[in-house]
Amino acid sequence: MTDTSAQTAKMPLGVGAIISSSLSIMFGNFGKVFLLGFAGAFLGFIINFLFLGFDAATGSDPVVNGNPTAFLLGSLVSMVINMAIYGLITALLIQLAYDAKLGRQNSLSTYFKSALPAVLPIAVLSIVIGILSAIGAIALLIGALWVYAVFYVTAPVAVIERGGFGSMGRSENLTKEYRWPIVGLFILVLIVTIVLQLIGIFLVGVIAAVGGQFIAGVGLAMITGLAYALGGIAVALVYARLREIKEGVDVDQIASVFE
Repeated sequence: MTDTSAQTAKMPLGVGAIISSSLSIMFGNFGKVFLLGFAGAFLGFIINFLFLGFDAATGSDPVVNGNPTAFLLGSLVSMVINMAIYGLITALLIQLAYDAKLGRQNSLSTYFKSALPAVLPIAVLSIVIGILSAIGAIALLIGALWVYAVFYVTAPVAVIERGGFGSMGRSENLTKEYRWPIVGLFILVLIVTIVLQLIGIFLVGVIAAVGGQFIAGVGLAMITGLAYALGGIAVALVYARLREIKEGVDVDQIASVFE
């Protein structure tokens, strides 16, 4: 009897192809991608600004200068709201990525209709994954990266399969035997994200001195929003590739749930 798992393990994930496709989708649909990424990043900035202040919101001075208790409560509230925003934007980007892959167009209102049921599970499970990654990081950085790899496609499962709070278990099954390639891809996306954020923080300091805090926040959101979008597109393509390898499901079948 043929060992199916041994066969599928020989098929490469194709990290280079996924990164290339992610960039192609991002720049080929720049208007929508930029709008969604910017919206998520800017809303996140506003929330952090309201609860934590300008310096903490931009990452230029994360040190607690005031009441530590108030800062902690503000951080918790900010995190919960930001996770909800992240859940919505990620769900929208996942749908956009599949439509772009298939060369078809849909309105943002159509994306919103499909995305809303997945927002709460993605937000809650993202917090859980973050906590598990933090626990893994206590031992080694690689522990945190491994946890992220295990649950990397949780968001697409929540959106495409309506997996709800069981999406983490489904992600664990899909990523099995492909976690090290996912770690590599995640690191590449993370490097791009860090570079863009460093550029954003530098520009914030320059713009804030000339144009004020609000304009600086807009500038930061414009830059980091692209990194936000790249991550969402990449995770959608990884999910599609894993479904193709393990279950023989192509992008057309995956995207049919939005019709």
